[in-house]
Amino acid sequence: MNRVVITGIGWVTPLGHDIESVWGRLLAGESGIGPTTRFDASTFPTQFSSQVKGYDYKKFVSNPALHEGVGLNSAFALGAASQAWRSAGLDRFDKLDHERLGIYLGSGEGSLDFDNYVAANLGGWDAETRCLDAAKWAKVANVRMSAMREIEQEPNMSLTHLAMEFDAWGPAYNCLTACAASTQAIGEATQILSRGDADAMIAGGAHTMIHPLGVTGFTRLTALSTRNDTPTAASRPFDQTRDGFVLGEGAGMLILETLDHAQARNAPVLAEIVGYGSSADAYRITDIQPEGRGAIASMRQALESADVEPQDVDYISAHGTGTKENDSIETRAVKAVFGDYAKKVPMSSVKSMMGHLIAAAGAMELITCVLALRDQTIPPTINLQSPDPHCDMDYVANQSRKTKVDVALSNSFGFGGQNDTLIIKKM
Repeated sequence: MNRVVITGIGWVTPLGHDIESVWGRLLAGESGIGPTTRFDASTFPTQFSSQVKGYDYKKFVSNPALHEGVGLNSAFALGAASQAWRSAGLDRFDKLDHERLGIYLGSGEGSLDFDNYVAANLGGWDAETRCLDAAKWAKVANVRMSAMREIEQEPNMSLTHLAMEFDAWGPAYNCLTACAASTQAIGEATQILSRGDADAMIAGGAHTMIHPLGVTGFTRLTALSTRNDTPTAASRPFDQTRDGFVLGEGAGMLILETLDHAQARNAPVLAEIVGYGSSADAYRITDIQPEGRGAIASMRQALESADVEPQDVDYISAHGTGTKENDSIETRAVKAVFGDYAKKVPMSSVKSMMGHLIAAAGAMELITCVLALRDQTIPPTINLQSPDPHCDMDYVANQSRKTKVDVALSNSFGFGGQNDTLIIKKM
C-alpha cells in the first residue's frame, strides 16, 4: 500500500482568499461573521452569516472564458484548487500523467438563481386553478433563466470545472454527505492513492447555502444562532450560552500524492495522511446519537488505521458547531475514545471564527491542522467565556497556543449521522 502525503493547500474563506493572511487572522482570533448582504435577511430570525467577500475567481484561473457562467460553489472551488496546485508546485511540473490525476470532492448543491426562478414560477402560476401553467412558465423561463445556470446547481459541477482547469482525466468522484462531505472526500481520495489507482488527487470541498432556501431550512430546524445584535460573538462552541451555529461558505482544497510520486518530483511534503475512519449513527436525520457512538467509531477506526495511540495525538480539530447537542456529544465521544488523556489533549473549533462551511468545513479544518503542524501552533476557540460544565476539556479558549503538534486528528459529523475522521502527522 502506498503512503499518501499532502503537497498543496488552498482555500477561499470568509476571512480571505490566501493561506497566510487567513491563517494569521485565525491565530489572532478574528471573526469573519457579519450581517448577511447577499439577500435581504431582515425578516429572518437570523440576519447574519459568514460570507466570502471581495472574491473574483478570474484572478485564479488560467482561462476565465472556460468557466463562463460558473456557479458560486465552483467559483470557490477553482480559487482554492488553484492555490493548492501552485502550492504543490504542479504549475511548474510538465511530466504529470493526466490519466493518473484524479479529483474527489465533497461539494454541495449549487445556489439557486432565486430572482429568476421565482419570476418563472409566479409567471406560470394560475391562482384560479392553483396549477402551474406549463406554457406560461416556459415563456418566462426562456427569457429569465439560463440553461447553463440551472446546470450549475448540480453538485458535481465543481468537479467538472476543476477537471477542465487542471486537465484531470483520472478517477472523478463527488460526495454530498452534508457537513462530513469534504472530510469523506479526502479520506476516500487517500484510499484511491493508497491502493495505486492514481498518482495525485485534488481533494476537498466547496459549498454555499447562504441563500433564502438554505437559511430557511436551518431556521426551521432551530439550528442557527439568533444573536443578531452581536454576530461576531454568535459562534460560541462549547460555551454554556451557545445557541446554534453560524452559516458560512467557501472552499478548501488539498493536493494529495503518493509519497513516491511526490519524492520523484521533489515536491514539498506538508504532512502525511495516516488515518481515516468513517461511520453512521443510524439514529435520526438531524439529531446525533446521544452517546456519540458514531463519532466514537469514526475516531477509533482512524486511530487504528493510523496505528496511533490516543496519547500520541497532539491536537484535535473539533467539529465544534456551537449547537447544544453537537458540542456536548462530541466532548462525550472524545472522552470515550481518549480516556484519561481526553482532558490533556488540546481541542479547538475554528468554526467560532469562520462559521460552518457545511460540505467545505472538513477540508478547511484539515488545512488548519496542516498549518498547526507546520507552525507548531494551535488556533483558538473564540467566544468561549462561560464554560459549559458538560464541556470540560481544553478547548484552547480565546487565544492561539504555541505547543508541540506532530499528530493531529480532525472530526467532521454531518446531518443524517455521517461521521468522518482524518489523522495527519508531521513528516
